[in-house]
Amino acid sequence: MSSPEPARRSLLVIVPLVAFVALAGLFFVRLRSGADPSAIPSALIGRAAPAFDLAALPGLAPNGGSLPGGASLPGLSSADLKGRVTLVNFWASWCAPCQIEHPQLMRLAREPGLRLVGIAYKDAPENARRFLSRNGVPFQAVGMDATGRTAIDFGVYGVPESFIIGPDGTIRDKLVGIVTPENYKAVLDKIRAAGAVADAAP
Repeated sequence: MSSPEPARRSLLVIVPLVAFVALAGLFFVRLRSGADPSAIPSALIGRAAPAFDLAALPGLAPNGGSLPGGASLPGLSSADLKGRVTLVNFWASWCAPCQIEHPQLMRLAREPGLRLVGIAYKDAPENARRFLSRNGVPFQAVGMDATGRTAIDFGVYGVPESFIIGPDGTIRDKLVGIVTPENYKAVLDKIRAAGAVADAAP
């Protein structure tokens, strides 16, 4: 009787090869289709933003310093998202891509007509405050999502992620990954398309 060993060895070679060919084929089809491979669709687009009510980051002033009496920028709730278009940015002090993205958030904060707010994801208050004090505060409000529950409700895969919220409180678009100097204009176009920023001369 012949040994089953050669058959096992053949399977060990063939199975990974078949898997590789299948993945390569899928990648090729997506590439030819023109789809953005980095895009992760959100089932919430077109729906109301999930209900949440997050405490403020204590002692954070708009310029990153401390305010008298421990006052701070306000926290954030879903009710605050109505009335004007808002960009909600999920971030964390321990997130290396957030460090890279931050200068572009500071730049976005200067765009006319855009309200930018932040949700600190699973971060210690002192670390989040230190991060913003060192790098600047682009946000008009900061909510502390200590448990990550709000991020789950928004369908966040990983920080940083941002959501464009319409004046009616509905999610208009989702930005996955970091804002960079290279994609800044495309991001701004998305925001403008959602009515977030008034057209201004370059």
